[in-house]
This record gives sequence, structure tokens and C-alpha cells, in this order.
Amino acid sequence: MEYRLELGGEITPMDVEVQPGESSARVRIGEASVRVDYELVAEGHWRLVVDGRALNVFVARTEEGKQIFINGRTCLVRDADAAPRRRGRAAGPDEGPGEVTPPMPAVVVRILVAEGDRVTKGQGLIVVSAMKMESTLAAPYDGLVTRINTAVEAKVMPGDVLVEIEPEGENE
Repeated sequence: MEYRLELGGEITPMDVEVQPGESSARVRIGEASVRVDYELVAEGHWRLVVDGRALNVFVARTEEGKQIFINGRTCLVRDADAAPRRRGRAAGPDEGPGEVTPPMPAVVVRILVAEGDRVTKGQGLIVVSAMKMESTLAAPYDGLVTRINTAVEAKVMPGDVLVEIEPEGENE
């Protein structure tokens, strides 16, 4: 099956041939071809073996595309043919979910705010750790923290609502 993926602003054609009856595929990108064996470990967590090299991969679906976390690095991947439909005008503060969720399975390390705190766009809210790497989840816009739905050392997954924020006015 042929795909056109957008990664880092560049469109890359890719051909994936799934091996019938196996958990493997032959993936071709340009002239390069690799064998990929795959196993779903948990929702959003895949164990891949790419030409003999083992990788743990975490995938989180977002409105922009898929966030993929491999070996301490995160990248956004989009279906290039679907990308133009997703790119409309940016959502305003009243159109967003007012929630903060982790991009991959993680453990909560620190909570940087409390219910009732006023936060500004980009302000750190929660620090999570995944695969020995810490990430700070930030406020998507100015607002009031209305609820914190997690605790330190909690195991969290993509889609879990960790912090709910009520937007402040039409600041964006």
C-alpha cells in the first residue's frame, strides 16, 4: 500500500507491503527497503524490529497528526493527502478542549500548578517521564486551572485528561 507522509515539512512517499499471516512488513522509502517486524505491546505502544534493530515506539493521535516517540525523540507525522483538510484556521481558546493529556504512556513526576491557579499559554503544568526522558506539558492558552485529574507517580496514557483549563476571554 502506498502512503505519502509529511515529516518535518517534507513529503515522503512510502510503500508498505504487509507479509500475509505474519506480523511483519517490507517498507520502501525511495530506493531503501527494510523489513519491519511489529508487535502491539499496549495501546499506543509498539515493539518494532527494523532490519534486526529492536525499538520501542509510542504513538499518540492528535488533531495535527500522530506524535511518534522513538529513542527519546518525538516527531509529528501526517498523512500528506489528509493534511490539507486538517489545516484550517487555528482554534480559538473557546474551541479547544481545555485539557492537557500526555503524548505517550508516561509517569507523572511533578505537578507544577494547583486547582484555581491562573496560567498563561506555554506555562508548565505537569512533568511526565517516559523512557527515562522528562517532558513538561504546557498550557495551550491563558486560563484558570479548574481540575487536576492525576497525582505524582500516577501512570498515564494518551487521552487521559491530566489538567482541565477554563479559557480566559478571547486572548488569542
